[in-house]
Amino acid sequence: ETAVHVKKSRYAHHCGGSSLFSALLVLLLAVDCKGYIASRRSSIKMGLLKVGVPKSWDDSKPKLNYIRNAGVRQFISTYNRVKDLKGDELLWGDEVEYGIFVLDPENKKIRLSLRAKEIMDELNANEQHHLHRTEGAKWVPEYGAWMVESTPNRPYTGFSHDLLRLERNMRLRRQRLMTVLKENEIAPTVTTFPLLGAMGDDSTVPPTKVGGPKADSEYISDDIINPHPRFGTLTKNIRERRGGKVSIRVPLFKDTNTKEFKGLVTALEQHGCCGGDALQLWRYGKGDASNEKYGRDFIVVGCSTKDGSSEPGEGEQLKKWLVNIAVDGCKGLFYRSAPNVIVPDANWPRNGDIVVGYEVPDQPGWVRLQNGYYLPMQSDDGKIQFLHQVSTKVHSTTGGLPKEFGSSTPLFVPAEVSADPGLGRDLLQLKEEIETLDLTDSPTNSGKLSLTPPSDVEATAPMRSSKILREVQHQLLERVCPAVHMDAMAFGMGCCCLQVTFQNEDVDESRFVYDQIAVLAPILMALTAATPILKGRIVDTDCRWGIISEAVDDRTPAERGLTEQDGSMPTQPELAANGKRRLYKSRYDSISTYIYQGTCGNANQVLNKYNDIPVPVEEEFYKTLRDNDIDPALSQHISHIFARDPLVIFDGAVEEVDDETNTEHFESIQSTNWQSVRWKPPPPRHTPNDPHIGWRTEFRSMEMQLTDFENAAFTSFIVLLTRVILTFDLNLYLPLSRVDANMQRAHSRNAAKTGKFYFRRHLAPLEEGDFGYGVQYTSIFANAINGTDTDGNLNDESRVRSQSDADTSHRRATPCATGGDEGNSYEEMTMAEIMTGKGDYFPGLIPLVFAYLELIKCDSFTMARMTEYLNFIEKRALGELQTPATWMRNFVRNHKAYKQDSVVSDEIAYDLMVACKEIGEGTRHEPSLLGDLKFEPITTAGAYDVKLGSKRIQNTEILGLLARYTKRSSFAIPK
Repeated sequence: ETAVHVKKSRYAHHCGGSSLFSALLVLLLAVDCKGYIASRRSSIKMGLLKVGVPKSWDDSKPKLNYIRNAGVRQFISTYNRVKDLKGDELLWGDEVEYGIFVLDPENKKIRLSLRAKEIMDELNANEQHHLHRTEGAKWVPEYGAWMVESTPNRPYTGFSHDLLRLERNMRLRRQRLMTVLKENEIAPTVTTFPLLGAMGDDSTVPPTKVGGPKADSEYISDDIINPHPRFGTLTKNIRERRGGKVSIRVPLFKDTNTKEFKGLVTALEQHGCCGGDALQLWRYGKGDASNEKYGRDFIVVGCSTKDGSSEPGEGEQLKKWLVNIAVDGCKGLFYRSAPNVIVPDANWPRNGDIVVGYEVPDQPGWVRLQNGYYLPMQSDDGKIQFLHQVSTKVHSTTGGLPKEFGSSTPLFVPAEVSADPGLGRDLLQLKEEIETLDLTDSPTNSGKLSLTPPSDVEATAPMRSSKILREVQHQLLERVCPAVHMDAMAFGMGCCCLQVTFQNEDVDESRFVYDQIAVLAPILMALTAATPILKGRIVDTDCRWGIISEAVDDRTPAERGLTEQDGSMPTQPELAANGKRRLYKSRYDSISTYIYQGTCGNANQVLNKYNDIPVPVEEEFYKTLRDNDIDPALSQHISHIFARDPLVIFDGAVEEVDDETNTEHFESIQSTNWQSVRWKPPPPRHTPNDPHIGWRTEFRSMEMQLTDFENAAFTSFIVLLTRVILTFDLNLYLPLSRVDANMQRAHSRNAAKTGKFYFRRHLAPLEEGDFGYGVQYTSIFANAINGTDTDGNLNDESRVRSQSDADTSHRRATPCATGGDEGNSYEEMTMAEIMTGKGDYFPGLIPLVFAYLELIKCDSFTMARMTEYLNFIEKRALGELQTPATWMRNFVRNHKAYKQDSVVSDEIAYDLMVACKEIGEGTRHEPSLLGDLKFEPITTAGAYDVKLGSKRIQNTEILGLLARYTKRSSFAIPK
């Protein structure tokens, strides 16, 4: 996960493509949407970790502001130098990460092997002797001293046959890694080591002692961190900037004998999980209040709701405000580019207009709007109110037509909606009702929540007689769950993942792709879920993302939203915004703003209507970027990531860095904003021999799979989806609050099979009608799915646009959410519906990929393998095949040594990792994971070429070799 610390060339993928929906219609007829038809050569130059002496945090503080300013200057210089680059071909590449473990068969133990650097050096030396081969690998360090990352030695190209290179190269990398492992070492492709932090001093080979000044952990040793000084410094500086150790708390899985649940009575216990088909939600990054209330061994979990109103958390979604100034002659408000800085924008909001934005915590009295401007809430003396809050959320959910886009239900003639008087009501409403009840005799009238039931609860008459009181008290009783506690960066950055980077045609395409695949990040994370065990315990989540998010959370208490008490949060003038600007997310999280500007409105405003969550920015940098002609959407993105401080600074590399020719300071902050998608400008070329690298987008959410087939399947899938989106001019935009909600839902246990995710209903404009309000609208996919449009001609120029018209007018308008409420609506869908289709309006992602492959006339060999990949993904989406997370949890629970107590013992962990190794190497078949798929076993034979050498050897060795062969019967002298 910390490939960020390595300067690498990362590439992406491309498979041709013109555009147009009509071409897709014809293809979808040929590809049954419910059951489908059963470049350039370049090398990736890998950089090295920076050599130098990192500064301590105290010594770094005086340099933080300089580096932040210099980083923005470097971005502006780079952007202006390369913004007009066009015509780059699709190049792409993957990153696979491995953990190295030591087996002790006699004692049935498995431990971390701290030989990663030795192994990496040997692998790279071997690669140097095989540069003549087309296929090879690059091996780079990772955060853990037991971890190694691999990438292909050269990028894959935009030709379909390179999709077949992918799995071959992954198998080759696994094969070559096996050649340098000791006899008792294994390297399965698993997301995390199941016993990390659970074994004390007996956790590594060689042994290490728990603790150390870098992580200051109670569970792990500093010696398991990569020995390069950058990694240890990063660990320590995150802790020091935060003001204490990181606190990671993950819900514990409840089994029959899990001791932590004994005698625990909370809403979690009384209502099972959440009731109905709701998912239990781990609200990672939002646990400070429950930590203070219940301690580090418990956490409050949430539940998914039909409208998502409680996801991801109160106060993190934009609100609607009515402009109404009760002063004669005053017609409205001028926009402000920053508080008290009026801008001459003629499109200022008038009285009666509704604006969307959020109150800025560190700028009292101001609202930052969705379009990037500011408005004051009231007059300077506070006597006249300018803005009046009319809604606590942007998006309508039930009944009637919303004032803004994005209803989560289909918008036909609205039906009467009756309020549910039960548990589904809003918590605030329940609180109001409880205030009207006489609770004098209630044992819960103490104002405090308890994890154990009152002894006289059954004898209380009001509780027996009042149904509403029971419901209110159950609802107000928090869903408190025992938690697995972790306290160091290694628990997060020690996770392995699968990442993919694409090179795009130009800067506009890279930004559009960034936005679109950000919507897919939680979907594919849930589908690849592989993290059900942490610190020797089965947890009630399936994915790694939130663990890493909390493991690198360097926010100060004020930045996390905690209130100051008795001067406990001193101002730190060296930090960004004095360390007191409210930052709603960790540095490692889903994106906070879309970056594609489009051309559908005022060019001086952020146009994207789907940005419906707060985006804290550094106003000075936003102004600097705008003054240098960087458009508002991109200025918002850069000033948002630069609202963070750099974390590692090296001696002699501050003012000494040339901002015109170097991007070191930009990368120091850009690369430590670990978001679900990363946008990557072209790096500078210092010599004519440096390779040309274009605008890239990195997809970062997927979990490691056990086999190269699975990893290749999901990598190919996201590659092809980018081609589908561009070629067919599709629009996946979803309000970012719903993307965040999906991110939380994706962590839930078995979310891929049982969960529902918000997804856009219409990927293309409706053909007639916008609202369905008595008007017949038609999805452009409806005819194809229903089989009524059969006369399409793919060669008809009126139906297929030329490839040169890549940035279509439709694409440029997508940020503005044109097309009416139904055209921009979204709804909850199961994973099966997202992948295979729903109704006659949503064709499904897998049929779209099949249609694309037919459009480009994919060769038969590639098509056969892609069909296997897509069929596999479909079966997992349908729940016919298990995710690695489900398979691992079931493996543990069915193990003969398991005691139904959520504990993963040495013996169980040993057997599990050996099984994962055998599955990955093709020597063990698991039908619940792979169905009927079987693979040729991977061995070390043939990992490298054998050279026809001519080095002289000793005569004794020659004689020994001859003696073995002169006795062969074929050499015998006939009698």
